[in-house]
Amino acid sequence: MGIRIARFLRLSHHYLLQLRQRSRLDHLFGLLSTPEKVAYSNTAQDVLATVIIPALNEEKAIASVIQYALSDPSTGEVVVVDDSSIDRTVEIARAMGATVMTSSMLGKGISMRDGVAVARHEFVVFLDGDLSGLQPNIISDMIAPLRQDQADFVKAKFGRGGGRVTELTAKPMLKVFFPELAHFSQPLGGIISGRVSLFKNLSFEAGYGVDIGLLIGAFRKGARLSEVDIGSLEHESQPLTDLTSMAFEVSRVIHHYSREAGRLHVEQINEMYENQRQAVATFEYVLTRQKDRTKLLLLDMDKTLCEERYIDALAVLTNAEKELEALRLDPRLTEAERSERIALLFKFIHRSQFEKAAMALTLKPGVIEFVNQMRRDHFMVGVVSNHYFAGAEIIRKRIFADFALAHVLQFQNDICTGQLLLNDAFLSEHDRSDHTVCKSHVLDQFRAKNSAPLFKEIWVVGDAQDDIKLLALANRAFVMSPESDDFMRYPHIQQVTSYAEILEGKPTA
Repeated sequence: MGIRIARFLRLSHHYLLQLRQRSRLDHLFGLLSTPEKVAYSNTAQDVLATVIIPALNEEKAIASVIQYALSDPSTGEVVVVDDSSIDRTVEIARAMGATVMTSSMLGKGISMRDGVAVARHEFVVFLDGDLSGLQPNIISDMIAPLRQDQADFVKAKFGRGGGRVTELTAKPMLKVFFPELAHFSQPLGGIISGRVSLFKNLSFEAGYGVDIGLLIGAFRKGARLSEVDIGSLEHESQPLTDLTSMAFEVSRVIHHYSREAGRLHVEQINEMYENQRQAVATFEYVLTRQKDRTKLLLLDMDKTLCEERYIDALAVLTNAEKELEALRLDPRLTEAERSERIALLFKFIHRSQFEKAAMALTLKPGVIEFVNQMRRDHFMVGVVSNHYFAGAEIIRKRIFADFALAHVLQFQNDICTGQLLLNDAFLSEHDRSDHTVCKSHVLDQFRAKNSAPLFKEIWVVGDAQDDIKLLALANRAFVMSPESDDFMRYPHIQQVTSYAEILEGKPTA
């Protein structure tokens, strides 16, 4: 017996893990004394990795990616962080043995951050959910520099050349602003490994800029960086419209870190940031998100998606409640003048406060489930608000919708200038001399658009007096806690008390 235990203890951890995965280690493990078992378990945990897979509608590939990760002897657990998929991604991932959690907000970077927060091992490896053609043992290869204490952050290098955004945007910009990182073959690649202790001290960009942001962030933290060749891989290509958004986001992230590092002194760059943000709020950009869908759902924000009003939450956060109430009650102001004066209340407020106010709003019960089901039914889902895009976009991400349309407050260096830009989508498409701002014009523009496919069915959910015209034009319309009886003039507008009631298909009058 003593000889067998001695031989057991001399085996390498790597070989032990292989044996355990083949169900042979359990027998040998039982031969150890309790202190020896504890010592071995603690050491084995240190050399394993948590594999994190951010996923959104990846039912076609997620099973093979999880199976691949679990087959690697260095994998201690697989965590799939789901971005509220409407296909079978979650069901398949659980069946394959992964731990599945729902992201706290839409965006790959948020999913990656959420995965790090629950990781049980010090080493983390990120994989994309649509990979194929991977050579064996990439997990082991990616954490080898970490195990050997030669690196804190590792990027994968793979056979195919970089994509268009990598070659035309990321690499040229790195050469200018961060030449120390210009040698990385795939700065935008999503296969990354590193220490949890490092990742918890890095900022995760929400969108396409997350991978380049982590690379630059790790460099700025003084982390030891490395690159590992993982051979070749296959990855779903991005449509051109997504590549455009990716290029903008990658540029923004590099410029942001350049400015923080004192390597950027061109004021025009800040204007580029603002123009980019404003572009995402336009009707033209929203149309690029349609794909092949012919059904549309428009959701009012205040009191429809959220229990509170966004502008009230923002006023409380910035100590402007009294001034806001005075402007609301001032009979001398036209609606246009009132909007401009209210916007000026938030001059010199940092962008983060606008986002914080939106994050603090309480969502209506069942709204996420409702949005997901409508997306499963091939609806394009959007948030429409008379308030500010900075807040509406956060709510859009919180409910996992496709787009947001709202008015735009100007920012300079992330500080509000107080200047309000009315969104053209809220103006009449038929009479540009009519400057009346109305949500109903948004619906008109969707119906009048020239690009295919055309929308055949439009649903609307609202609550306020200024939603009446919008609901009146919809094929199906629902009102929650209506502010007046005026809605009842339209027989097709149905009063409901919850989103579950809409899904049941039996709304009460």
